[in-house]
This record gives sequence, structure tokens and C-alpha cells, in this order.
Amino acid sequence: MSAPADSSGDPRDELVEHIPALRAFAISLTRNVSAADDLVQDTIVKAWSNIEKFQHGTNFRAWLFTILRNTFFSDRRKRKREVPDPEGIHAGSLCEAPAHDGRLAFAEFRVAFDKLSDEHREVLVLVGAMGFSYEEAAETMHVAVGTVKSRANRARARLAELMGMAPGESVLADADGITMAVLGKSRTHAA
Repeated sequence: MSAPADSSGDPRDELVEHIPALRAFAISLTRNVSAADDLVQDTIVKAWSNIEKFQHGTNFRAWLFTILRNTFFSDRRKRKREVPDPEGIHAGSLCEAPAHDGRLAFAEFRVAFDKLSDEHREVLVLVGAMGFSYEEAAETMHVAVGTVKSRANRARARLAELMGMAPGESVLADADGITMAVLGKSRTHAA
């Protein structure tokens, strides 16, 4: 593959714009801020050193998310034999509960969200929280669009089940927009 064309500019110039979204996605995958920051750093290094593999005219953000996702799962396979933080003492010290009236509902949401499989969390973050289209998520995850739609529906149903919600029940009236997006609800349906 050739180097990026001058007419389109160097994609590295827009790399910084994507760091907050990459970090949020990394946190959702690792559930550890420190590990997420390391994952984002690894992603940026890989993207920077392999920029010639990026094809102009394609979605740069999706390309970065693919690198991050692949790095996460590669590292996970390598570390299968490592002992994790079983009591969650360290992970628990890295989070802070929201300071609003929805604290209990959000805490319940986080507990339920953490119980989802990696694939379900990933699809909800990409499609819901990050606003990827099903097609962009499918490209990032290297699966068919139908698989993304199916996983998203199953993930949302499982999340609702874990939260003890009945079908069609109003969800987290005080939740923020990202939480609502992950649940597949618009703000207008939540109130």
C-alpha cells in the first residue's frame, strides 16, 4: 500500500481528535483507566508507525478503533494466564460515582453492563455510545452487519434483563445521553 496522498492531507493530523473516543472505548473494554490509557497509547503508536496502511477515502476513526480492538484482544490472549484483580480492589479505587440523583440507577447500570460479555459490551459501546452505524461497527469488529444488529439486540435485551426491566419499561429517567444510547433508547422515550 502506498503512503497517504498529499491532496487528502496526512491523517496523523487528525489523530488527536479521536483520542477521547478511543479512550472511552478502551475504558469500556478494559474496565480499568490505567490499562485503557496504555491501550490507547499502543493504538496511537501502531497507527502512527503503520500510517501507510491506511487507505484515504475510508473511515480513519473506524481504522483506529479496529487497531484498538485488535490490540485489546491480542493482549488479552497473551495474558490469559495472568492473575487478574479478583476482588476488584484496584479497579474499584479508579472509579467515582456520579454526583447526581441518578447515582443508584447508574450504579445498577454499571453493575449490569459489567456482567455483559466482551462482545456485547463492545457492540453497545460502538453502536450506542460512540454512534457508529451498524456498517461501521461491522467493519471495526470484522463481522457481518447482521451480526452487529443481532448482537446489539441481544446485548440490549440482556442488559434490560440484568437490570430487572420489563419489555418497554421506561429506563433511567435521569440517565445521560450516552447511557441511553447504549440501552438503545432516545432521551424522549426515557422520561
